[in-house]
Amino acid sequence: MSDQPNEILEAAAAKAQQDAAAQAKVQGRKSHWPMRIIGVGIGSAAVAAAVLFANSGKKKD
Repeated sequence: MSDQPNEILEAAAAKAQQDAAAQAKVQGRKSHWPMRIIGVGIGSAAVAAAVLFANSGKKKD
């Protein structure tokens, strides 16, 4: 075997590295997804409570 690099092996190694990086990025996002849902739920509840509180003091004729 020669000491010159093989283009096919280099391309395969680069593709494997890109795939591994993409997989790690996807796995990193998955772990934070439930926290985002909880944050949106808490934010929505806070807005609803603020609207109810703001409307509770108005006089009804």
